[in-house]
Amino acid sequence: MSSIDRPLSGPVLRFRLSEEREHTDDAVLLARHGRNARTLVKAGPLRVTLVVVAAGGKIAAHRSDGPISVHVLEGDIRFRAAGTEHALAPGDLLVVDGGVEHGVESSRGGTFLLTVVQPEAGTRG
Repeated sequence: MSSIDRPLSGPVLRFRLSEEREHTDDAVLLARHGRNARTLVKAGPLRVTLVVVAAGGKIAAHRSDGPISVHVLEGDIRFRAAGTEHALAPGDLLVVDGGVEHGVESSRGGTFLLTVVQPEAGTRG
């Protein structure tokens, strides 16, 4: 069983993102890693994660098998995908297809909601 003591799946889940943000805003982890994350949903192929990036923080370039969406909640996020940098602000939504290399940086710090849809077994490219 997971060490997480809250449901990650179920017929209905409700979140107060401001409260989830407080749980994710760990100064020690942000200072050490430049980012922190809290998984909110892990149900079948769906993953929803709240990500906090520290001022000057980054997430190295990587790929996801399935498509992702990034919905910026606060701060500034610079999202590089397929060789293009996208300056994102609160309220912006960016969608990236599966297999596309992407990375994140933030000069002032920011928070975004990451949604990932994992492809079914046998359908990965």
